[in-house]
Formats: sequence, C-alpha cells, structure tokens
Amino acid sequence: MRNLTFMLLTIPFLFGFDLEAQERRIKGTVTDGAFPVPFANIYLVGTALGTTSNEAGTFTLNHIPPGEYQLRVKVLGYRPYKETIDLRRPGLLKLDIVLNATAEQLEETVVTGTLKAVSRSESPVPVEVYSPTFLKKNPTANIFEALQNVNGVRPQINCNVCNTGDIHINGLEGPYTLVLIDGMPIVSGLGTVYGLSGIPNSLIEQIEIVKGPASSLYGSEAVGGLINIITKNSLDAPDLSIDAFATGWGEYNLDAGAKINFGTKTDMLLGVNYFNYDERIDNNGDNFTDLTLQDRVSVFQKWSFHRNKSRIFSLAGRYFYEDRWGGELQWIPEYRGGDEIYGESIYTRRWEVLGKYQLPFDEKLMLSFSYNDHNQNSVYGDVPYLADQRIGFGQLTWDRTIKGHDLLLGTSLRYNYYDDNTPATEVADEVLIPSIFFQDEMELSKNHSLLLGLRYDHDKRHGNILTPRAAYRWRLGDNDILRFNAGTGFRVVNLFTEEHAALTGARDVVVTEELKPERSINFNLNYLKKIYTDKGAFFSLDASLFHTRFSNAILPDYDTHPDQIIYDNLKGRSISQGISANIDGVFPNGLKFLLGATVQDVSQTENGTKQRQILTESFTGTWGVTYSFRSIQLAIDYTGNLYGPMRLPVLGEQDPRKDQSPTWSIQNIQFTYSGLDNFEIYGGIKNLLDWTPNRGNPFIIARANDPFDKNVDYGPNGDVLATADNPYALTFDPSYVYGPNQGLRGFLGLRYRLD
Repeated sequence: MRNLTFMLLTIPFLFGFDLEAQERRIKGTVTDGAFPVPFANIYLVGTALGTTSNEAGTFTLNHIPPGEYQLRVKVLGYRPYKETIDLRRPGLLKLDIVLNATAEQLEETVVTGTLKAVSRSESPVPVEVYSPTFLKKNPTANIFEALQNVNGVRPQINCNVCNTGDIHINGLEGPYTLVLIDGMPIVSGLGTVYGLSGIPNSLIEQIEIVKGPASSLYGSEAVGGLINIITKNSLDAPDLSIDAFATGWGEYNLDAGAKINFGTKTDMLLGVNYFNYDERIDNNGDNFTDLTLQDRVSVFQKWSFHRNKSRIFSLAGRYFYEDRWGGELQWIPEYRGGDEIYGESIYTRRWEVLGKYQLPFDEKLMLSFSYNDHNQNSVYGDVPYLADQRIGFGQLTWDRTIKGHDLLLGTSLRYNYYDDNTPATEVADEVLIPSIFFQDEMELSKNHSLLLGLRYDHDKRHGNILTPRAAYRWRLGDNDILRFNAGTGFRVVNLFTEEHAALTGARDVVVTEELKPERSINFNLNYLKKIYTDKGAFFSLDASLFHTRFSNAILPDYDTHPDQIIYDNLKGRSISQGISANIDGVFPNGLKFLLGATVQDVSQTENGTKQRQILTESFTGTWGVTYSFRSIQLAIDYTGNLYGPMRLPVLGEQDPRKDQSPTWSIQNIQFTYSGLDNFEIYGGIKNLLDWTPNRGNPFIIARANDPFDKNVDYGPNGDVLATADNPYALTFDPSYVYGPNQGLRGFLGLRYRLD
C-alpha cells in the first residue's frame, strides 16, 4: 500500500519533469564580461518571442516552437549580439552572453533616412540617434526641452510671456523642421511645440534626427531637417513603468506606461503624461511670470496586432490638452481678453491617430496613415486668436530588392486645413497635395553604394514641384565611412501657424506681396570613424560639412519699423553653412562621454548687403559625461550646452537692451542610484551657473509697465516718440528672448520598471 501511495505521489512530478523535458526553453545571463547587463532586449528574429534581462542580467524564454532561430540581443552602450541556435529538439538551452561595449549612437537600426530599417553605419544618409537613456541624463517634462543637449539642435523660446517656441536645426528656424511620430508627419505648423509635449519617455524607443533637406521623401517642411520620434513595440516595452519628478520651482511631472496583452495576438501600450506648474515666480522683477503656468495631460495608446508571416499592423492614438498662461502677476482668468491686466492664455486640444498596415501580398506593400486635429483658443492681451488645423496623410510604399538595386516606390496624399479669426485668413485654407516618389539604392561594389531619389508634388496654389536627391556612401575601411549627400527641399508657408510674434498684438503684420514657396538645395559631407583600443575602450568621430542655399526665402523683418513685422520673399540668397562634429567614447571603467560642437554661418544677402539671421548663434557646443560607480550602483551625469552670440530683435537704436547676446551656457548635474529592485532614484541641480538672459540688461520685456501701450505717444509718421514716461521710445514687446528665464533649481525623481 505504501509503495502504491508513493507511486501515485511521484507520477505527477515525473509527468511534470517529462513535460519540461519536452518543452523548448532558453535560460541565460547577459554580462559585459565582469558585470551583469540589465534591461537588454532579447528576441528571436521573425517571431513574437522576446524578453528583457533583469537587474541580475538573467532572462528566460519559454514555449518555443521547434525550429532553427537567430537570437539577437540589443541594449544601448553595447554592440548588438546575434547567434544562430538549433531548437528542433526539446530541452533547456543555457546561454552565457557577453556583450562588448560600444559608443552610444553607433549600430542602432534607423529608418528615417531612407524609409527602410538599416543599421546606422550602413545607411547612405547620416542619421543621428538618441535613446531614452540619453533623455534620462537630463530629465525634462517634454521632448522639446530634452533636445537642448543635441549638437546642432536648439529649442528656441519665442515669447517671454507664453513660452511657446520651435526647434532650430543648424541655425534654421522651426518652420524648416518636420517632426514625425513613427514616420508620420503628425506635427507641423500650429502644433509644433504642442506635438512635442506630452509624449511619455517610457514609450519612446529612439529619436532619429536628419540634418538637411528630406523633401524627396517627406515633402513640404522637411527643408532644414526632420525629427522622427519612434515609439516602442510590444517586445521592447516594460509591463509597467513610472517616472515622476519635481523641481525646486514647483514643477511636477508624471510619466506612466504599461503593456497590456489581449490574448496571444494583440498587445496594447498605454502611456500617460501629466505636468503641472502653478507658481507665480518673478525673479527678474518685471511683474511678469518668469515661467508660463501650465496644466497638461496627454494620453497615448498604441495597438499591435500579430499577423501571419510577421506582417505589420499597428494603430496608435493620442489626446492632448493643455491650459497655459503667462503675464502680469495679478492676472486671473476673469481678465482674459481684456485690457486691464495683461495675460496670454492658451487652451489647446489636439488628437492624433496614426497607423501602419502591411498588405497581405507576397510583395512588401505598406500602407501608412495619420490624422490630427488641433484646436487652439487663445488670447494675447486683448487680441484673440482662435484657430483650427487638421492634417491628414496617407502613404503607400512598395519595397523590393532586384539584382543589387534596393528599390522603394511610393505615393502619398496630404490634406491640409487651416482656419483662424485673423484678417489674413478670410477664407479657410484647404488643400490636397498628391505626391509620388521613387528611390533606388544601388550597390556599386563591396564598399560603394549610391542612392538616387525623386519626388513629385502637386499643389494647386503653386503647381508642380520636383525634389531630387542623391546620396553616396564609401566604406574606406572596416571602421571608416564617408558619405556625400545632395538634396533639395521646398516649403509652403502659413505665417500665422509659425510666427508667434504675429499674434502678440505688439506688432502689426505686413505682407508686401503674394508669397512664393521657398526652395532649397543642400550639400552635406559626412565622415564616420570608429576606433577600438587594446584595453577595451571605444571611440567614434562623426563629422559633417553642410551648406544649404535658399531661394524665395520668407523672412520676418523686425528692423524696418518697431511696430511691424514685414514679410516678403527675399530678393537675394539665404545661406546656412558650417561644420559639425560629435565625439563619442566608452571606457571599461564606467566612463562615457558624448561631446559635440557646431560652427555655422547663417545669413541673408539682399541688394549686396549681407546680414546674420536673427536669433541664430554662430557656434554651439554640447556635452554629456557619465561615470558609473558599479560597485555601489551609482551613476553621475554632467550635461550642458554652450551658445555663441546671436543677433537679437531690439526695437530701434534707442533701445538700451543689448543687440547681441553674450556667450552663455546651461549646465546640469544628476545622481542616479539603481541599487533597489526595479527602482531608480535620481536627483540633481539644473542650471548650475544660475544663468538667465536678464544678466547685463536693464529689462527683458519692453514696456512691461504698460503692456497695452496706453501711454505711448506717436508722431505724425507713426513713429514712437520719446517721453518722460517712455525715454527710449519703445512699445510693449515680449519677443526679446533667446534663453530660458529659470535659474538654478534642484530636482528629485523616482523611476519604477516592471518587466
């Protein structure tokens, strides 16, 4: 009887061991040879099977169907790892994976330059890549601010009161930059800054930046460059992530992300961002808020559907709401739109949807689409600005390789709708822009490749527009790559979606002629060098020479009349040229650095007179230095930027404010402790030098004591007269701004990640 009982108790365990023996499983560890590598992405190519390593560097993959697979391991700071494994027989496979350190931006997969997923070093178009790890080195409440540490890219604040702004690339203003989310032109014109706010960092896979025209693939607005924000797929995303921080100024930011599985074929990523700032701080003593008060919420969802043959189908949507205001400290909502107390109040609602669907054919046909609706209800003092913008975009691409030719053929249709309450928009602007484009990347030999592309757009307002481009890639050796790119771009302009100063009520807008679309041609020479040392250190040099020439450039003239902004097509040439370089390094002892510098000349020449572009620095530098004390799991990040002098928009010869900015710098330090399971604690100081643009200036906002110009006297010709109350003959103007008004402040945050 006891033997029978023992057999009955033993059978389930034997049966369980037999099931485990029949199952195909992988268990392993990921290290750098000395220390575990946490949060590495491990997956089987061509399947939906994947996981991430935990804090100890270990991982497990279960329930693997029989077959032969390619195992890949990717994590920032290390070279990608791949290995072919045979799992045709059941059992447990144990792996010890050792990764080699590399520079931060070297071998990532990029898609922006050619609309195809390729290794960054293999792309004929130079693409810079920045990951969430880069964003964490200087935590910010939105991507707009995070880009301040990217070489050659500068977030420009355009108004001291409402703090709206745009992104400058190589000195070119925001309207020349196209912002994409997952490759779709979801953000442009009216929604540039708002579209860059509220995207949870936990759902960002990487940010890709192309400097120079990309209109041959992306159409209008990709004149100076583009920024593509790529969100995570379900294999890479954590089950739950939370990131919350607060600053000494009273700013509070919360990012939360989650991955939810609906059965075996549907995954959903959910992201929520909430930001609040409600402190009326006036350190420069002008009775105006130094920082705009904001209450913002953004909800993001991305659905991924697993289909046969690993075909792609994803659908994403985002809702964004923000209430922001800045102005005199006494302002309350009851004064909104009146002329008693000055305030700039902006209510913004926008929603976006975008998706990709690979058609069920043997040929690779991809349908991509996006749509956004942006509603803005705002007042600038007593000037209302009510605007609606809708952008729809659909694109179909065919991708195939034929005898050494990597071909891409596509067609797209873009719908633009814009309407506001200003006299410049008596009838809503509504247009359909059909396009077709072709690209051929040819492998000329083992070390030489050539890309040729051409795009045709038809705009009923401007007719037919052709934008060709070419890219040549020469692999000089195993660790040296030379690239030469030439391309053209075009931009159709809507002033009121791009120029905040036109809306403040401080100046009248004058358009002297029917504006023609801008055209540009760009040349870019790029050199990439990788250096491996015998002691395990790694360096990379990425340097570029660039030259962009514009025709029909549309530029705001602030100088002719202090009460006007005058627009017309430049009767001459506009040029942006310079040299830019990044040096990236990794040492075995835990030290990493990324240093960047750009020297540029951005100018306009008309009637034989050359003038530097306003609010454009002559040189810039950025840096990020990280040192990890691995034994105590503490990392220190020292980040910063340096900007050279720029021409500023003063209000005439009597204006006492400086017409040139000084060389200035924003520097930050952060400490991150990761010794707790699933948690990171971080804190530090922003703006260590306590720099603000009011240094050396008698004031920043002109006539802050009379924002409605009630006490301004004018002469017979409309010029402002100097009086005892107005000795410098000025009018109210908040557009004299080139840097943030926030000084030194501390911050403290907590991250939680569950895989």
